[in-house]
Amino acid sequence: MIDLTGRWAFCLLIAALFLPPVVMAQQDVLTFHNDNARTGQNLHEMILTPANVNSTGFGKLFTVPMDGKVDAQPLYVSGLAMPGKGEREVVFAATEHDSVYAFDASNGQLLWKISALKPGEEPSDMQHCSQVQPEIGITATPVIDRRAGPHGAIYVVAMSKDARGGYHQRLHALDLTTGAELFKGPKDIAARFPGTGDNTHNGMVVFDPKQHEDRAGLLLVNGVVYTSWSSHCDYRLYTGFVIGYDEHTLAQAGVFDFAPNGNEASIWNSGAAPAADAGGNLYFSVANGTFDTKLNARGFPDKGDYGNAFVRLTPVGKGVSRALHLSDYWTMYNTVDESDRDQDLGSGGLILLPVDHLGVGAGKDEHLYVFDSTHMGKFNPKDNSNIYEDIPGVLHGPEFGELAWFNGAVYVGAVNDALRSFRVTGDKISRQANSTSKNLFPYPGTNPVISANGSANSILWAYDNGVPEQARPAVLRAYSPADLTHEYYDSNQAPGGRDQFGSGNKFISPTVAGGHVFVGTTHSVVAFGLLKPQ
Repeated sequence: MIDLTGRWAFCLLIAALFLPPVVMAQQDVLTFHNDNARTGQNLHEMILTPANVNSTGFGKLFTVPMDGKVDAQPLYVSGLAMPGKGEREVVFAATEHDSVYAFDASNGQLLWKISALKPGEEPSDMQHCSQVQPEIGITATPVIDRRAGPHGAIYVVAMSKDARGGYHQRLHALDLTTGAELFKGPKDIAARFPGTGDNTHNGMVVFDPKQHEDRAGLLLVNGVVYTSWSSHCDYRLYTGFVIGYDEHTLAQAGVFDFAPNGNEASIWNSGAAPAADAGGNLYFSVANGTFDTKLNARGFPDKGDYGNAFVRLTPVGKGVSRALHLSDYWTMYNTVDESDRDQDLGSGGLILLPVDHLGVGAGKDEHLYVFDSTHMGKFNPKDNSNIYEDIPGVLHGPEFGELAWFNGAVYVGAVNDALRSFRVTGDKISRQANSTSKNLFPYPGTNPVISANGSANSILWAYDNGVPEQARPAVLRAYSPADLTHEYYDSNQAPGGRDQFGSGNKFISPTVAGGHVFVGTTHSVVAFGLLKPQ
């Protein structure tokens, strides 16, 4: 254990700054991985403890059927006053069939359900790509603001196809209590950015709703909802867009393209959302694509193409004049080779640590990359000495998901690898894992999250996708964060398959709040919690 005296209070303060506006005492999960730093922590869990999370007293409580695959992380709002139904703890889930559900967290009672489809529309087909199947609707994790509109709002991006074969991407702002559209929504997503790259018309790169997919979770910062765009299986023509919208008017509030004079460079991250710091800067892990190795006098790519890089964007201006300025970046010395071999950094997400401005990310090359968010390092064609810390070979597989942080450690679960923790001592991350789970996680690895009451009663939760081809079911697992060899619970332990919940689903991040754990599946959301005494 490292000495965190004095540092822990600082960590909690910074974590609080990263949360969307809400009363901190409430157990809300309003965004992907619990906060805008993407730490995966819920430090307000007062019911689940290492003493009661076991196969005797903890297990599957109920299943809420859904009309499609649940790829987005379920979100949770506590103490929500529902018209005619009283105050409820509410879970919000979205499906690839373009539906949004609100249900009671305690018993699964459906409170409302809406379809994001317009008349005559259906969810998009797979675009000849197996990345999202069998249909594409709502893929990205939504984001919630409890203070928007009369009762709070959930923001959702939905893809659809009309009867004429046209494709649409729309941003919806839905009332938390009814599902009704707010702010004259939905808003059709469209964008243009100066450049000569893929899908350029008259000197502008044009966003194509058919070619683009919103896989990474939504980000809400300073009144703007940011959507981040990838492709279908790297099928061109496409480039990586970020498009912001004012949360109260749905007016466009900033556009950026990561390869405006090249191609690809999408934001995919296996569903992980971009991060933001307390100053409102946005951080992205960009996938394979064009990177200009010729730099200008300030060390930036001369044509503005940032494939396969960590990137910091800084919003400038207000209202319709708001823009996104690329203020810093880092990429590895062999970035072009990695993109050519599809060994991209952007397969995984990044997190911001409450330690000396540090951020951490990982991709397909089995490195952990630690960057200083104030001086990211830019590009050095000789080696990686320009980044704060490069730790090669510590992962035993590519990273397809998000890391987590708790109590001085970073947690990573790569493909076909064990779940690993890396201690932070001072301002350095250990160059080898200090704790490793006994089990391995098959493709696509795991997205760990942590529940705790402050620093007490901590539990690390991880979703095991299983092996669908071998009919091996998915598994919810719970560990001691301090010792990953100590597993408190897994959903295969109870006799008679009591807690099993079927085949796995890619890139799932559990949601832990109010004494429950919610897991998305291929056809439902499953709730786990304390079992009633028999």
